[in-house]
Amino acid sequence: MNAVEGVKALLIDSGAGWVLWLLAALSVAALGVAIERWLFLRRQAARPDALARLLDARLSRGEIEATAAELGRSPAVAARVAAAGLRLAPLGVESVERAMESAVALERGVLERRVAFLGTLGNNAPFIGLFGTVIGVIHAFEELGRGATGHGAAGAAGASQAVMTALAEALVATAIGIAVALPAIASFNVLQRRVALLLQETEAITSLVLAYLSAEGGRLVEVRRAGPTASGRVELDAPAGEAG
Repeated sequence: MNAVEGVKALLIDSGAGWVLWLLAALSVAALGVAIERWLFLRRQAARPDALARLLDARLSRGEIEATAAELGRSPAVAARVAAAGLRLAPLGVESVERAMESAVALERGVLERRVAFLGTLGNNAPFIGLFGTVIGVIHAFEELGRGATGHGAAGAAGASQAVMTALAEALVATAIGIAVALPAIASFNVLQRRVALLLQETEAITSLVLAYLSAEGGRLVEVRRAGPTASGRVELDAPAGEAG
């Protein structure tokens, strides 16, 4: 038996049923990932208007440390990124900007985790189904070949019926592959859009933080070395040469 005959025998013996079970398992996994990611991204959302009002109320009074602590406890990604920048406020605006850029990069990885699985499945599920169809077609032609060497017209008719049945079953695999791919692609697109909106909100908040922390030529005014006052606020000194 040569290699082709061996592979053909293996495919015929295994059949296309395992392909359908594989697609079913992948479909369940995709559904679980889509639900988990949707709930996770929903928890990461913030109300940008409320967050902007909070920053306006706190940063306009110089309450940097208290604001960073409060934002760090928030489940919203925009708040956590803003907190990461505010913690480095004493080092200057450039440090704040770099800290928030780093935080955004880390948060992006968390937000997009497992979303790529849905895109990969959506792109490849039809090919998995097509593989099952190919196995079915091989089986159908094998039945046709056996019928050609059968006993008269009755054998040929029986073989023809077996071929049609095998082809119909084979096409089911392709249909299932497409049925699995469509919701996976739709979920991937929805989740990607959700991630993009979260990052867009985060960008707006980071720009607002930088606007508040920037002063006098685009640099952060020096933080008073005495540290937080009794009220818990961090006072900002006027730039050198402008005091009094």
